[in-house]
Amino acid sequence: MPVPIPRQRAIPAAEGGQAHPAPPHDTRAPTRETPGHHPSPNGSGNGSGLTLLVIEDDPAGSLSVPELLDSAGKPIRIRTARNLTEAERLLTDDVHCILLDLALPAPGASTGTVTGTGEGDEDELVALKHVLRLAPRHAVLALTANDDSERGAEAVRVGAQDYLFRDELDGRLLSRAIRYAVERKRADAAQRQLTESRLRAQENARLERGLLPTPLLEGSPLRFAARYRPGRSRALLGGDFYDTVRTPDGAVHVMIGDVCGHGPDEAALGVELRIAWRALTFAGLCGDELLSTLQKVLEHERPDDEIFATLCTVDIAPDGRRAGLCLAGHPAPLIAREGRLAELLPYEDGGPALGLLPRARWPRRQVELGGKWSLMLYTDGLIEGRIGQGNQRLGQEGMVDMVRRLIAAGLQGDELLEAAVNEARDLNGGDLTDDVAVLLLDRAPGAR
Repeated sequence: MPVPIPRQRAIPAAEGGQAHPAPPHDTRAPTRETPGHHPSPNGSGNGSGLTLLVIEDDPAGSLSVPELLDSAGKPIRIRTARNLTEAERLLTDDVHCILLDLALPAPGASTGTVTGTGEGDEDELVALKHVLRLAPRHAVLALTANDDSERGAEAVRVGAQDYLFRDELDGRLLSRAIRYAVERKRADAAQRQLTESRLRAQENARLERGLLPTPLLEGSPLRFAARYRPGRSRALLGGDFYDTVRTPDGAVHVMIGDVCGHGPDEAALGVELRIAWRALTFAGLCGDELLSTLQKVLEHERPDDEIFATLCTVDIAPDGRRAGLCLAGHPAPLIAREGRLAELLPYEDGGPALGLLPRARWPRRQVELGGKWSLMLYTDGLIEGRIGQGNQRLGQEGMVDMVRRLIAAGLQGDELLEAAVNEARDLNGGDLTDDVAVLLLDRAPGAR
């Protein structure tokens, strides 16, 4: 049997401190609430039951709400508010759904305590819009007159989960509508979060692709190849960075580096160092002068003093037969010359990683390349993978042996790099945990 909606009934103190004892002469119907339970907003069927907040202004008292049961057969708790000011006070976290009478006066029309929305009194849904702003995470059911289905449909378009006719309320229909509205609100919120996550992922992917370098080798006979695999799951960019440019004098400059760590902050710092390196290289700096300036950049941009970066730079003479090498705590490049086994370039004269010593120096060593050669630069992610089940690492010697075998098998360029990274991964027994960057420069015979 329908039960009249109680007026200003007592709210148990256990429910968010909203206790208002009923006066002695109160003869209203008993409240249908179970005190002491606080389900999360928009929850349903979790053992705590549902709570409905009814917002309506019915001086005649004709609106009645039947006894309501949730899907588990438990009574749905009901709270009532005669205006939006009272509704805001009663809208605690354990309310799951709001039943709003669309005939409710616009905010500020009956009291001076609620600020108007500025949308004009001609907007029949101004009260609904106010509730949607007040309770964006709650499900909302709109209550309208039987002959006003158009208004109810408009309420759904504005943001309500469903609408009901005022004179057709029965317990089964309203209980089902409440459960549906709560679940639909939950599904809409989950879908919105999923869409936002996908958009953020797409934006991050576009950003990271844009931050990966485009080699500037126009006019150079050297061939370039690179492979990049960040250690972060689903990322495109890690703390490793590299770049290659050709300056107006015909020299080709190449570098590869590694910021300690492989999170988004390290990736951002790596991009800053790469861009700074490119600008400084085009400005004519190389060797110790260039690395000293990069260290200043790192010291000013790193999030804390514990962050450092390793770096290897190579500047190849215009004739392609000689190069200058600088190492800042970074593994030495590997070179494969025609008619000789692949080997590491000299690395005894290297300096410390950037960011470790404030007045460090990085000597530039001259090396002979020859007529036909392949120069491979890499980060330590390639050589620090495990071998088999033990603690043994691939290391530089293991990498050299691996590359020698791949070259002997006829691999070169992109195929050589892809095979090297894949073999290091297979030896590790799965994905390498650190970022991996590998690049290759080739000089063919007869190149000028």
